[in-house]
Amino acid sequence: MLRRAGAAALALSVPYWLPRTVVALRVKVFARINGPEGVVVPNAEVDPERFTELYEHPAASGRSKGAALSDLFWYWLSPGPEVHQEHLEPGPRYDAVARTTTAILAGTSAELSAAAARRTAEVLDELVPGETALVRLRDLMMPVWAEFFYELVFREPCPAYARGLIVANAEDVINSLKNTRLRHMRRRERLTRYLLRRLAAGDVPHALPPELASARDRAHYLQGTFFNTAVVQMSEAMAHLLLVLAAEPGIQRRLAEHPDDERDLSNVMNETLRLYPLFGIAHRITDADIDLGGGARYPAGTVLCFDYPAYHATGYTDPGTFDPDRWNHLSAKHAHHIPFGVAGNRPCPAWRLAPLVMRAATREVLARFTLHTGVSHTRSIPHRAPALLVRRDRPLPPYRIAAVRLLLRVRDRWEDVGRSVLQLVLGTWMVLDARRQRPTERWFAEHDTQGRPLTGTSTARETPGGDGRCPYPH
Repeated sequence: MLRRAGAAALALSVPYWLPRTVVALRVKVFARINGPEGVVVPNAEVDPERFTELYEHPAASGRSKGAALSDLFWYWLSPGPEVHQEHLEPGPRYDAVARTTTAILAGTSAELSAAAARRTAEVLDELVPGETALVRLRDLMMPVWAEFFYELVFREPCPAYARGLIVANAEDVINSLKNTRLRHMRRRERLTRYLLRRLAAGDVPHALPPELASARDRAHYLQGTFFNTAVVQMSEAMAHLLLVLAAEPGIQRRLAEHPDDERDLSNVMNETLRLYPLFGIAHRITDADIDLGGGARYPAGTVLCFDYPAYHATGYTDPGTFDPDRWNHLSAKHAHHIPFGVAGNRPCPAWRLAPLVMRAATREVLARFTLHTGVSHTRSIPHRAPALLVRRDRPLPPYRIAAVRLLLRVRDRWEDVGRSVLQLVLGTWMVLDARRQRPTERWFAEHDTQGRPLTGTSTARETPGGDGRCPYPH
């Protein structure tokens, strides 16, 4: 009898200890396979007060060449990681691409906000037509940003077929990054082919950088910058923000009742991005020696790993507590708060656009629904942010909402058990596969940092994939 009771207690306790154990094991496995990732800061030599000094140092400018970690990111972001703005080496090619991205994202605050509100309203009305819906908030936001960025790139409404391609591509990228699915390169290549057709037809009304010499390079630039990273990051940002509001009914009610209170919503967004930054680690490779004094000396070729969550947890009272009111007395400019990177070292090109459109999208959601959840909330949100949406003018009885919250909490606990094991298996496989393929090393063995073929090497490959088709397993 006691043995059965012990077995039952152990089985019921699995959701509370197994996921943490598997995550710890996954970190060890990744470190064992990849070797030392580099120097993580903040650290004993570079405290939080000097974090941005090192981050903005002119010699901390390398992005891909010389870091084993880059192989993994190139693997996840294929096809076309060699022209992805996040991974271009400094120089004329990066400068030209960054200027183009800034131009495509340009617009007045009113225009951008109106476009985001319009896209959000239309997608919500399409996907949540009933009085209630159980949704994954990240999945709900994907079509919104697919349509929004399509419209910026093509200056026309997004057709359903294109939206489907963009969402499938973005979901495949982020699911592989979270280690919850393997890559499906055919799915991504379908979007590439679509963009190639549109480029060949002259349908892109922007002057793309001449430094991207081939049509495939230009297609991969659009795909990687706007239909991978932009769609994924904005969907994740909105999932974090809406999940916070679902867990904080008082704050949610206040924002819904005062939709024009810019300061209150900005405070909530600042606190959300502080606790749940979109970037975990951003790495840079030093191209010259850096000596900050006080023992902080890093030779050329050092891989510096800037830990956003650790930095965001310093300089605050009760940093683990969600407290948007703290921003009534803080300046985001002077706090340990870099949700879009640092100005002196490749800041996110959407640093201006993102807060504008997030505010507009949030108002549209809150105008229609109340949000409720009982799930965990972590920076990586591998569960894609489950929540209950209820029409604001058709409220449910409190006991029914409480029952759904409990159901979501229990389901989340048990999903986390299987998901953590799956992440360990798939993540290990992908790390090993990326190490075997060495996409970054192979690329730079045949090209300089500006993408030009080196003398005496084969130029048959436009990308790390031979004839332009990705050779990696599907």
